[in-house]
Amino acid sequence: MDNIKIIFTNEKLGGFIFMKNKKIFFMLFLVLIIILIILFFVIKNFNSQTTSDENMPISDYTPEEEISSKQLRETVVTLYFVDSNNELKSEGKLIDSLELVDNPYKKIVELLLAGPENESLFKVFPENTKILDANLNNNCIILNFSEELLNFENDNQKYNIINSILNTLTELNEVNSIQILVNNSLPTGFDSEYNLKNPLTKSE
Repeated sequence: MDNIKIIFTNEKLGGFIFMKNKKIFFMLFLVLIIILIILFFVIKNFNSQTTSDENMPISDYTPEEEISSKQLRETVVTLYFVDSNNELKSEGKLIDSLELVDNPYKKIVELLLAGPENESLFKVFPENTKILDANLNNNCIILNFSEELLNFENDNQKYNIINSILNTLTELNEVNSIQILVNNSLPTGFDSEYNLKNPLTKSE
């Protein structure tokens, strides 16, 4: 009788364990199904997003401020003017390098004649002075001015005219000296201070 009771108890216990294992298996199976469903929707959403991105038109990148071709060509030239103490001072001027293509030396002198942008500086040339031509020959620039160049008021202005031109043009690597002409002739008004029969260098 005791043996029968033990067998019955064991069978009951075995059935309970089987039911418990079955329940655990079912729960695991359910969790697996849920995970698979979640993965399905994640992959589907990812593929949909990727396809959408691929179909989007590719637009050209536009910087906040596009650099113009003119800005790329800009260069700085150094010009010499006088200050209120009658001393030569340099001023950097930003210009389009295309302006220097035809005759850079004439253009630079024209900038000198136009005067400074800085209000504390002053141009040194007499009114209405014009540069007629400028040519480089053996590292010397031959400058041909109009006759108004000779209308300087005193020796200080004469000195400033010469040194404004000389300091400005010798900023260029290829220039060592200048030769000044007025209407294609050697001027006489500078003879007391400068010998314009020969090219002038910075040391003079």
